[in-house]
Amino acid sequence: MRIEDYALIGDCQSAALVSRDGSIDWLCWPRFDSPACFAALLGTPENGRWRIAPVGEYRSVRRYRRGTMILETDYETADGAVTLIDFMPVRTQNPDLVRMVVGRRGRVKLAMEFIVRFEYGSAVPWVTRLGEHRGIRAIAGPDKVLLCSPVSLRGRDLTTAATFEVGDGERLPFILTYCPSHFKDPQPIDAERALAQCEAFWRNWCERCSVHGEWSELVARSLMTLKALTYAPTGGMVAAPTTSLPEHIGGVRNWDYRYCWLRDATLTLLALMNGGYQEEAIAWREWLARAIAGSPNQMQIMYGLAGERRLDERELDWLPGYEGSAPVRIGNAASGQLQLDVYGEVMDALHVGRKSGLATHEPVWAVQRALLEHLEKVWTEPDSGIWEVRGPPRHFTHSKVMCWVAFDRAVKAVEQFGREGPVERWREIRERIHDDVCKNGWNEKRGAFVQFYGCDELDASLLLLPITGFLPCSDPRVRSTIEAIQRDLTQDGFVMRYRTKESIDGLPPGEGVFLACSFWLADCLILLGRRDEAYALFERCCRLANDVGLLAEEYDPRSRRQLGNFPQAFTHVALVNTAMNLSRESKPVEQRAEKKAA
Repeated sequence: MRIEDYALIGDCQSAALVSRDGSIDWLCWPRFDSPACFAALLGTPENGRWRIAPVGEYRSVRRYRRGTMILETDYETADGAVTLIDFMPVRTQNPDLVRMVVGRRGRVKLAMEFIVRFEYGSAVPWVTRLGEHRGIRAIAGPDKVLLCSPVSLRGRDLTTAATFEVGDGERLPFILTYCPSHFKDPQPIDAERALAQCEAFWRNWCERCSVHGEWSELVARSLMTLKALTYAPTGGMVAAPTTSLPEHIGGVRNWDYRYCWLRDATLTLLALMNGGYQEEAIAWREWLARAIAGSPNQMQIMYGLAGERRLDERELDWLPGYEGSAPVRIGNAASGQLQLDVYGEVMDALHVGRKSGLATHEPVWAVQRALLEHLEKVWTEPDSGIWEVRGPPRHFTHSKVMCWVAFDRAVKAVEQFGREGPVERWREIRERIHDDVCKNGWNEKRGAFVQFYGCDELDASLLLLPITGFLPCSDPRVRSTIEAIQRDLTQDGFVMRYRTKESIDGLPPGEGVFLACSFWLADCLILLGRRDEAYALFERCCRLANDVGLLAEEYDPRSRRQLGNFPQAFTHVALVNTAMNLSRESKPVEQRAEKKAA
C-alpha cells in the first residue's frame, strides 16, 4: 500500500494505521512510542498485521464517520455488501481496538488473518485459547493481547485465521485488548457500547471547534488528527505515530517521529487556541514547561511523551523497511544535537500563551530567564539547524533568527506583561543578533537570505523571517528572499526544504517537497498582499490529502505520492494556520509577527 492508502485510528495514547484493503499494518501498544505489535508497514505480513476483507473480488470505499475518528470501509461484492467499522475506544483502563463487520445487503463471505508479532515484528508469541470467552491469548515476554469474537478462530502456520459470513443486518465484533503479561486477563468490553461512547466523545470534542467557512471540514479533520496524536496523560503531541517511513523511496532518510518536538510549539499553540481548543493548548503549554525544566544547557530539541530525555537511536535489521527503504530506526539521535532555534520557539510559545490569556504559570518565567542566560553564551556557536542535518554544524541563518526571537519575546515580556529581568541587556543582545543576521545571512549576489553564513544556498525556513516578526514583508530583502524561494526552491510549485547535498547534511541526496513549507509560502504571499496566489497554492496543497483528509510530511510530484512519516502533525498544524490566515480577520501569521498583512 502507498502511504496515503492508510487511515488513522487512535485513542489519544496510541494509534493504528488501517489500509484500504482492511489491514492494520502498524500499531504500537500501549503508547505511541512502544514497540509495534503489527509492523507489516515496515516489513512483510509476517512482521504482524490484522486483515479483514471479503473473499474474492470486491470494491471498497471508506470515510470517517462525520465528526469522529471512527473509520468505516464499505465493501461491495457480487453477493452483497458489508461495512467494516474500525475504532479505538478512548482509553479508560486497558487499550482496546475494535473491528466490527456489519451486513448491509445480501450475504458476504469474509476472511480474517491475524498475525501478532511483538517487539517490532520480531517476537512470535505463544498463543492459547481463552476458556470463558471465545478467542485467543497471545503472550511474549512482557506483552499480552486478547482477541475475542463470536467467530470461530483457527491456528495455521503461526497465524490465526477465520472464514465467516455476514448477512443483512448482522453485526460481528472483533475485540483486541492489550495488557501486561503478568496481569490477569481483562474482561472483553461491550463493542456496541464502546462504539456509542467513542462516537459521543469525538462528536462532543468537534462541537467545540470554532472554525467555520470554506475549509471548515478539512480544518476540523486536521484538528481531530492533532488531538489523536496527543498523549492525553501528559498533553504532549507526537510529530507522527510512525517511524522510518522514507522521505525518498529506497533511501536512508528514515527517522523516528514518535516524540514531541519543541520546534512545533508556537504554531501548534496557535492552531489549537484559534480552533477553540484552549484545554488542549494549556495541556501542550504545560507539557512544554515541564519538559524544559532543568539545567538550561541540557535542554533538548525533542522529548518523549512524558518528557523522557533518553531517545537513543538504533537500527532494526530484521525489518527491510517500507518498500525496501532501510534502515528502520527507533529512537532519534537528533535529540542530542545543538539546535539553537528551539530557544526562540520556547520563548515564542510562552509569549503567545500570555498574549492569548492562557492561565499564567509563574515558575516558568524563572526557567525562561535561565534559558536566556545560557543562550547569551551560546548563540554565536554553530549548530545543526531546524532540519537536524547530520553533517557538520554551521551558522544557520534561521537558527540565529530564532535566537533573536528569544530575546525579542523576553523584552516584550517585560514591556507588555511586567516581568522582571535585565531588559536593557536583552535589547542590546537582540540588536546585536539582528545586525549579525543582516550582515552574514544576506547574500547580495544571490539577492536573498541564505541557508547558512557564507553560502549561496536557499532554505525554506527563511520563509519564517516575516512570520516571526524579524523583518516585515515590506523589507525588499524579505520580498526578494520569498521570490527567490518561490522561483528556485520549488518543484511543480511546491516548496522544498533545501536542495539536499551530502556536503550539507551528511546523507545521500533526494527527498520530496516539504508540505509545511508550502503552506509557509502561502502565508508569506498573504503578508505580501498576493492573496489569490496564496489561495491557489493552499488549494493545491489541500488536494494532496488522501481520501480521508490526511497528509504526510512530504510529497513526490514526480510519482504523485506522499512520503515520510504519516500522518504528520506539523503538516496539519500548517494547514490549519494557513486556512485561518486566508479566512479570518484575526490571522495566526499576524498574531505571531505582531504586524498586519499588506
